[in-house]
Amino acid sequence: LPLLLEATLLPVTSGSHHPFYNGFYYNHIMNDKGNGQEKVVYFNGARLLVETPKDPVYSFNGGNVTLPCHYRYEPDVEAKRKIRIKWSKLRDDYTKEQDVLVAIGKTYMAFGDFRGRAHLHQAGRREASLVVSDVRLQDDGKYRCEVIDGLEDESDVVDLRLQGIVFPYQPPRGQYKLNFHEAERVCQEQGAILATFNQLFQAWSEGLDWCNAGWLADGTVQYPIRLPRKPCGGLQLAPGIRSYGPRHRYLHRFDAFCFSSALRGEVFYLDHTAGMTLEEAKQSCQDAGAEIARVGQLYSAWKFLGLDRCDAGWLADGSVRYPIAKPRANCGPPEPGVRSFGFPSKGRFGVFCYKER
Repeated sequence: LPLLLEATLLPVTSGSHHPFYNGFYYNHIMNDKGNGQEKVVYFNGARLLVETPKDPVYSFNGGNVTLPCHYRYEPDVEAKRKIRIKWSKLRDDYTKEQDVLVAIGKTYMAFGDFRGRAHLHQAGRREASLVVSDVRLQDDGKYRCEVIDGLEDESDVVDLRLQGIVFPYQPPRGQYKLNFHEAERVCQEQGAILATFNQLFQAWSEGLDWCNAGWLADGTVQYPIRLPRKPCGGLQLAPGIRSYGPRHRYLHRFDAFCFSSALRGEVFYLDHTAGMTLEEAKQSCQDAGAEIARVGQLYSAWKFLGLDRCDAGWLADGSVRYPIAKPRANCGPPEPGVRSFGFPSKGRFGVFCYKER
């Protein structure tokens, strides 16, 4: 043991006298001249601070958005090096962050889905704001703004939220038939993505009450209850989000909670006197220079455009639904909502079409 202690303490008590700052000494870090002579970094006493808005930044599908980020020093000093700025997107399931953009000076590179859509906005002194154009549903989430000045590295987080709507979805074959990956796919087929917990919580706070459990984007299974009742967790539980926690993404099967945002186009209704089959409905939309609407598009038109139609119409998944913004007699329950007739194997109805602006 004495020999071990001596070996451990020897480097510290020897003739090497590295200066200590904040409990660390710095040596050979970005400062080696290559001539064998070391250069030690001395701090100037200034503290690097990164600041982003504490409130969420809101946008919508297809829009442009700026995520503000500024940095400064206390006390104020001029930066000695070129500042490196990195933006990354935090994942809902806490896996590795997604790289968005890296910049040094005026040179930057965007990555993945953000190529061609992301750039820095540096109009002001010490600004590192991120601009994202043509916002997509999957852009919703938290973003980290990181500023690196030599050995100084500070960051803060911006919360980007899309204005949207959460809707529960079951496929034609019935309740609890989807594993996680199938749930992802059916939401995409309906012009949507799997909802996050924050999106489901927001929908619950706005009145969503649904007793069937569904997948969320982080691989958990949950459902929102406004009115406690026996089949939905019991009468003794308070209103809230009921959770089954993480489930096996291949083996376990549930419904899905999908998220859709505001539309770039419009949803409109077509009908013939005798109604239409599903195939005839698809053709009618094409003849009108449109396509048959998806479920997510109908929900978005109902929520954001006030679409109100008391006539049932086909949708792309083979379901028949109709949106009611102003409840009235003979149009279903007394609350606003999208009514569903399920997936009829036969019958003739009108159709909801979607057309880009």
